[in-house]
Amino acid sequence: MASTSKDNTNNCTAEQSNVTDTLEPGACSESILNPTDSFEEFASEMSSSLQDRDSSLTAKGSTISEIQSEIGESSKENAQMKNTKSSDDLQSKDGAMSASASNSNLTEQNGVDEDCDNEKDDYLQSPELVNKEKHVFILSSAGKPIYSRYGNEDKLAGLCGVIQALVSFIEEQNQDILRSINTKDCKAVFLVKGPLILVAVSKSNESETQLVLQLTYAFNQVVSMLTLTQLNRIFEQRRNYDLRRLLSGVERLIDNLLVFMEKDPAFLLGAVRCLPLPEKARENITNAIISACNKIRDLVFAIMIAGNQLITLVRMKKYTLHPSDIHLLFNLVRSSESFKTAESWTPICLPKFDATGFLHGHVSYISEDCQACLLLLTVQRDAFFPLSQAKHTIAEKLRRSNCLVAINDALNRNEELPTTNPLKHIGIPEIRHFMYKSKSTAQLFTSDPISLDRLQDYRTRHKEGGDITVKKIEKLSDIDYVRNYRKFCSQIHCTSIPAKLIFRSNSHDTVIAWVTNGFELYVTFDPLMEKDQAIRAVDRLIQWIKKEEHRIFIMNAPTF
Repeated sequence: MASTSKDNTNNCTAEQSNVTDTLEPGACSESILNPTDSFEEFASEMSSSLQDRDSSLTAKGSTISEIQSEIGESSKENAQMKNTKSSDDLQSKDGAMSASASNSNLTEQNGVDEDCDNEKDDYLQSPELVNKEKHVFILSSAGKPIYSRYGNEDKLAGLCGVIQALVSFIEEQNQDILRSINTKDCKAVFLVKGPLILVAVSKSNESETQLVLQLTYAFNQVVSMLTLTQLNRIFEQRRNYDLRRLLSGVERLIDNLLVFMEKDPAFLLGAVRCLPLPEKARENITNAIISACNKIRDLVFAIMIAGNQLITLVRMKKYTLHPSDIHLLFNLVRSSESFKTAESWTPICLPKFDATGFLHGHVSYISEDCQACLLLLTVQRDAFFPLSQAKHTIAEKLRRSNCLVAINDALNRNEELPTTNPLKHIGIPEIRHFMYKSKSTAQLFTSDPISLDRLQDYRTRHKEGGDITVKKIEKLSDIDYVRNYRKFCSQIHCTSIPAKLIFRSNSHDTVIAWVTNGFELYVTFDPLMEKDQAIRAVDRLIQWIKKEEHRIFIMNAPTF
């Protein structure tokens, strides 16, 4: 946020508020998600040594093989799965890979003339590349371009060669990892993951840790299409392989993911947003899934989502999902229009769950008149028809219990919010916007992002003596709010001197950022809000969230 003469920051203690750590809305004894602190995780990534980085990419034990063993697969089938789990739909491409390797060798033997070099140098100065706030590049450890957020990868081959040379030089000379390069108005952050090098070049106010988070998500998106085992094996056999041959279509997923991360604070906070629903409706949805699927022994997860929000998640006992895996599923669904028209059967690797193998997913929208999408994930590669039958059974049960109407009503509730006071239903009109994360369940609740475009200045709605001329107020968009919160997230999650409570005010707004053992809370007020008033409003907000927790969070961890 731009600083003004009124700008002041106070690092205070949590004792300034009447709300104690014992009041933790959204907390429950067992979670469907792995609680995580993304900032700690990615700060560790930045501080790891070369040896730690290499060891972290070593394939761990396969969760998928473990599940298959538990559901009684024969030892022969387990052995077969162990050999093929990471290349289910890719083994048939080995011939194409061999041919492409030969083509790559021929390409390397062909020199590039001086005119072509000049053309590529000019391209690096083109507005298509220069006038962007942030770039993301992915290349192989041999310097082959794989992905660029903007521009043409083929014309960036020279730049990728320079990046690869920088990374290799630091490793060879210092036995260390190149982590970042900072200039006056720009920073470049590097992330080396096995055979891939990822780089973010940013002019934004994002910290290195936040950029590493985004690069890790981009890497996980690649892994979700190939598995880590397959990725490593490809480059062990063919160091100069052009990975774009296997990643046809994944560029769209990465593009959408990077935009998604800019707009949704759930990525920033390592949490999942849940669709607010009446407790009874969510319970009926969960029970419909359990009753239709409890006899399918190889089903690992049944996940229903809508509008990038989680409706419910039913799981095999002992197994949970990481928020980042849920985010990849959100991105897959929102990026694929084909799911709306037909039932799909697709291999899906969830890197945090098991980076070495595929789960097989039956993915379809629950009905033509409902925007909810159902994902049934199994370890069995030929289970399409029983899962299709289960999906239709679930849809019938939800229609009879009016749950489809409840889902659509929840998704459409934004249209019914009053334009003058979109947060009136909470009863705290001075709050402009808020984000609340329950740490123990990794779930996030926010005031509706759509309402941000309709916010009215606090002074135009609350007169304190005399008439106030209503003037046109330039509103902040949801992405502007996310950009503003980045700074507070960095201070709250600073590994050296983390802050527990921050109060900051400037000419645009007043923000409180507060972290306890049980939750994180970020609240935006009018710029004239006093600290004592803001803290009292925060107290009331937390009490309201506690009262509504069964509607806005998933408060149990159902299993098949």
